[in-house]
Amino acid sequence: MTILDGKKVSNDIKNEIAVEVQKIKDKGEKVPHLAAIIVGNDGASLTYVGSKVKACERVGFESTLVQMSNTTSEVELLDKIKELNENPEIDGFIVQLPLPPQINEQKVLLAVDPDKDVDGFHPTNFGKMALDMSTFIPATPFGILELLDRYGVETKGKHTVVIGRSHIVGRPMSILMGRKGFPGNSTVTLTHSHTKNITQITSQADIIISALGVPNFLKAEMVKDDAVIIDVGITRVTDETRPRGYRIVGDVDFANVSKKASYITPVPGGVGPMTIAMLLKNTLLARERHNI
Repeated sequence: MTILDGKKVSNDIKNEIAVEVQKIKDKGEKVPHLAAIIVGNDGASLTYVGSKVKACERVGFESTLVQMSNTTSEVELLDKIKELNENPEIDGFIVQLPLPPQINEQKVLLAVDPDKDVDGFHPTNFGKMALDMSTFIPATPFGILELLDRYGVETKGKHTVVIGRSHIVGRPMSILMGRKGFPGNSTVTLTHSHTKNITQITSQADIIISALGVPNFLKAEMVKDDAVIIDVGITRVTDETRPRGYRIVGDVDFANVSKKASYITPVPGGVGPMTIAMLLKNTLLARERHNI
């Protein structure tokens, strides 16, 4: 069994990006600039955005953090997005989700310029991805592809089962794993809350990508020997024995499933670190687009 070490691979990617940024600096050109908008004071979101800012510093990017209050109106947020869309200094930006209830998430995502949408959530970019056109791939699916690629995990002709159909992970992964090329060329089954006999389906899978958000959902009896397991789930579970009072748990019963798997991602330290690394990679791509 091989651990797909997202922490190590994401560090490798950041080092590669830092080398590219140094070349840009040596030429006296503008370095990539990533901005993030956060509305409100959700603890997990603040931590996540903070780690994105630190990652920018590490690779030599410029970064801008726009913090807006919990009472921000939809109009105020749309005005701020328009400002970033029109700012030539900003190569790419993200709007951190979730947003407060008074703001329509869909309207906000549609307002982001597709050429600066480094999260890959805009319908234009999602459509291009579905058509195998050059575009920004959402950061988490992009990170999963990169892990499979760098560990040389064979996907051609394999049966991939995706658990969960969110627009951020499940649905894009089902498209990407079925595309022509590597990683891809697999036969994909997309499962969700209405899927019957899910164990029957997962037990036939060569590759399982679980993005459900249900702790320890995938049990050993649901997995065949030598399956490849990608755990995207990340849930805080109360644990009084831990200093913070909680522990991070994935969708997969790691202790038991890992005994049967050929490759598996840990939680934490698997897919999570890859997401930020690929967001940086998308920002570098955005900067290249804007400088053609």
